[in-house]
Amino acid sequence: MLEALKQVGTKFRLPGTIYTYDAITIGNINSTYKVTYRNYKYSLKSYLFQKVNTNVFKNPVELMANIDRVTSYIREKYPNQITLHFHHTEDGHNYYVCADGYFWRVSNYIDSITFDSTDDLAIIAATGEAFGRFQMQLSDFDGSTLYETIPDFHNTKKRLDTLFADAKKDIAGRRAEVKEELEYIRSVSDEAAALSIRFANGEFPTRVTHNDAKANNVLFDRVTKRPIIVIDLDTVMPGMAMYDFGDAVRSIARTAAKDEPDLSKVFLDIAKFHAFAKGFIKEVKGVLTADEIDSLVQASFSITFELASRFLDDYLNGDTYFKCNYPAHNLVRARNQIQLAKDIMRKKDELQQIVHDIMAQV
Repeated sequence: MLEALKQVGTKFRLPGTIYTYDAITIGNINSTYKVTYRNYKYSLKSYLFQKVNTNVFKNPVELMANIDRVTSYIREKYPNQITLHFHHTEDGHNYYVCADGYFWRVSNYIDSITFDSTDDLAIIAATGEAFGRFQMQLSDFDGSTLYETIPDFHNTKKRLDTLFADAKKDIAGRRAEVKEELEYIRSVSDEAAALSIRFANGEFPTRVTHNDAKANNVLFDRVTKRPIIVIDLDTVMPGMAMYDFGDAVRSIARTAAKDEPDLSKVFLDIAKFHAFAKGFIKEVKGVLTADEIDSLVQASFSITFELASRFLDDYLNGDTYFKCNYPAHNLVRARNQIQLAKDIMRKKDELQQIVHDIMAQV
């Protein structure tokens, strides 16, 4: 591995020689290494080397083009802030493909901590700030100019159409066990898909969206516990800002893990929702339209419901997409997300009032 890292570092014109390197095991898709260089003045500087998993990311050149445009834009607009910086090769690319076909990128290492999950409302509010600031910083960037590297990734209408089509095919012979789930999904599918249909009809602005808005994609200062930056931009694409909000709520404000089989434990935590919403809205109040703000709660339901449909679809297809730890894992996940989506809708009026109150306060 050392020789491979040396070759990559040379291509990205990093000064000095490799002093140490360590594999970073957080993250399940790409292979990541913290590589520390000692320069000719004997000072040390660390970088993140990543070998991108091109089996997952089928269009890595387009992915890196999106990242390059977004990070360059933020860095130029906010020169005094810590921003993500991906290095370029001599021919101007922010990636390098080795002779063996591996796809590499290099960014500056930012000393920080992350939180996989937390009950600390201050951390949750700060996470909301980070994703809200990401929206604010890119509010005048035309999201429609980015590549859609995963087509229809959050097209809820298309996800549901696919689920119903696959249920008819029933290639794994499992449809009979999920009759109740399918009936419920069909009964509320129009409401779940409403935002994606409106977006397709041009009723919402096309924003730069992160599409993986969860707590551990925010770097925090080790001492102050304040947010530094949003990371993991592999899924940056054109989309709806509200879906990033909803995806974060789904991930951060739940009371149980997304594969908790005991549904009596699965609810939306109102206090966590309030904390995240306050942090997020504070940053985007002057950026998002009134219609977008009014749709934040609906988006929380829709994106949760969409994930439920994806888990159920994968179960019907024989578990070919999501990694499963036991035979019914996808079914448990689907039921869990359905339960969470139902609770969001039960609390819709209360959540909507929280959003309105925050808008009046910030």
